[in-house]
Amino acid sequence: MRDVQPGSPLPTLASGIPGLDHVTGGGLPQGEVTLLAGTTGTGKSVMAAQFLVSGVTDAAQAGVFVTTEERPEKIRRVLGTLGWDVRAWEAQGRWAFVDASAGAHPETVLGDELDLSPLITRIGRAVERIGAKRVVIDSLSHLFARLGDRPSVRAELHRLIGSLEDLDVTAIVTVERDHEYDGVGRFGVEEFVADNILILRNVFENERRRRTIEPLKFRGTPHRCGEFPFVILADRGVAIVALSELQLAYSAPEERLSFSNPGIDAMLGGGPLRGSAILVSGPTGTGKSLLGLEFLAGAGEGERGLLVNFEESGEQVARNARHWGYDLDALQSAGRLRVMCQYPESTPIANHLVAIQHALDEFRPTRVVVDSLSAVERGASPRAFFEFLLGLSTLLKAHSTTGLFTTTTQSLLGGPSATGVEASTLLDTIVLLRYVEVYGELRKGIAVLKMRGSNHERIIREFIITDHGADIGEPFRTTTGILAGTPLELIGPEKERVEALFTGSPSRTGPDHLEMDLTTPAEGWRNP
Repeated sequence: MRDVQPGSPLPTLASGIPGLDHVTGGGLPQGEVTLLAGTTGTGKSVMAAQFLVSGVTDAAQAGVFVTTEERPEKIRRVLGTLGWDVRAWEAQGRWAFVDASAGAHPETVLGDELDLSPLITRIGRAVERIGAKRVVIDSLSHLFARLGDRPSVRAELHRLIGSLEDLDVTAIVTVERDHEYDGVGRFGVEEFVADNILILRNVFENERRRRTIEPLKFRGTPHRCGEFPFVILADRGVAIVALSELQLAYSAPEERLSFSNPGIDAMLGGGPLRGSAILVSGPTGTGKSLLGLEFLAGAGEGERGLLVNFEESGEQVARNARHWGYDLDALQSAGRLRVMCQYPESTPIANHLVAIQHALDEFRPTRVVVDSLSAVERGASPRAFFEFLLGLSTLLKAHSTTGLFTTTTQSLLGGPSATGVEASTLLDTIVLLRYVEVYGELRKGIAVLKMRGSNHERIIREFIITDHGADIGEPFRTTTGILAGTPLELIGPEKERVEALFTGSPSRTGPDHLEMDLTTPAEGWRNP
């Protein structure tokens, strides 16, 4: 164990696991043991192995893997499915196994009592042989199952931790637990012996599994508190979605973008601001997906677009786009567009966020469309959905990427919620689409509910879908109650009075002094 000057933070070692170093306050305490506790299926073995893999591939640090249950050959095969060639690292002297599985070395166990001395000796020899700086023991629960009383488990755990610290290695030791929110380990003493504890959970909620990690205890390290979602990716291992890492420190560009639709640009005060998060909300069939396509089509030279669709296949999206004159296949071939289509129920919600983050880092799009948030929300808990939306909007802002999200309201004509998304306060701009019944005819309306950082039009205009896209028509001057879901066409004197409000002319039936200058363009915009 290293000496630390008073007032100095404990030295840490980068784990190499995305997001873990942030939640632990900088990494794992160097030269110490971290206990990794979790129920079955939480990913303990994968996370522990990834700690060794990172040391070998990123930090030029050899590692020793101590297995107490599975044979090394099986571990090699399992880790190989994640792209990790353990056998090659063994041949290079950068990885070593210590096989303490049942029957491998019977001298480890004497009678009914557990004697860890032979195992500690073997670990020390393996560390010395390859010059290891990282050690994993997976898992202690199998070894300690032979000890019937807590004092014995506590004493042996103390001895093992002290021996690993004497070897000057940074170690992860896994232990099993029977319940997600009850104690740390099966023996009830682990939390009192270890200085550093990470708890993994795999909670079943809303008919879905949700994995989280909690830094329960890290002595001398200002670690984060609470649970953080994480995922296990088939080609990269564990990735922690550290929402606390998302800070309000992103830039706020003044640049305006184009929607490729002059009517919408005008309603938005000249176009959306770069880096803003835009929500397009409306009932089914009102044209939300069309607006998403027009937003992507407005990308200028040097811009890239990312379309994430949770409801339609790539072929269906491309077919619909061709109907309005947009060739998505050509844009993809030119490297200007990437399309990601997947049902939200196909994988945990955190996996979708990590996949989008990977696309942001690798493809570097300037515009992102997510169609739709309603599909994501239907299969997630309120907390998981809020974490998804918070993480997504903040990631886009950190990349100065403009995002457009669609959501479907339950009522065709409106309802108690203007947007259908409870977390709409996270969004900068909200565009509403509504059905409007006028004299027995079903028409559509569009309005800008809010736009941070810019003035915008406050008039509800007609929204017309044609063969060439969307047209923004004239205002609904004499229709009221559209947003409330109770559109009413004014007639007679009341209609004349309302018309006077917008023309500045005195009403023939109202007071002569009523003159309000709220003049707006008399004719609607048409999308060329």
